[in-house]
Amino acid sequence: MSWDFKEDRPIYTQLLEMIQIRIMNGTYPLGSKLPSVRELAAQASVNPNTMQKALVELEQKGFVFSQRTSGRFVTEDKQLIIQVKEKLAKDYLEEFRSKMKQIGYDEESINKLLK
Repeated sequence: MSWDFKEDRPIYTQLLEMIQIRIMNGTYPLGSKLPSVRELAAQASVNPNTMQKALVELEQKGFVFSQRTSGRFVTEDKQLIIQVKEKLAKDYLEEFRSKMKQIGYDEESINKLLK
């Protein structure tokens, strides 16, 4: 998964989402140590301060935790990951439905496409 940024939102929020997705899809397994802020920033080609801001927010949401001298680690809370994954899937489906309605699909046609 590449670090592709869109112009429509702040980079740190996109970083936050990308790291969450990498945790949900197992790129960063539960309980694993994350690369350092500098390493992640270099991978994403962003300022380390921007990456730090995203990681702090991920800590506040419970996705990662810090161990003082050892760095940051991915949560081991499987239930949190499942809840966020389900919410994200619903958001994606709602966005899909909305876009399909914009181009003229009705609810029945959208449901057919989804099946």
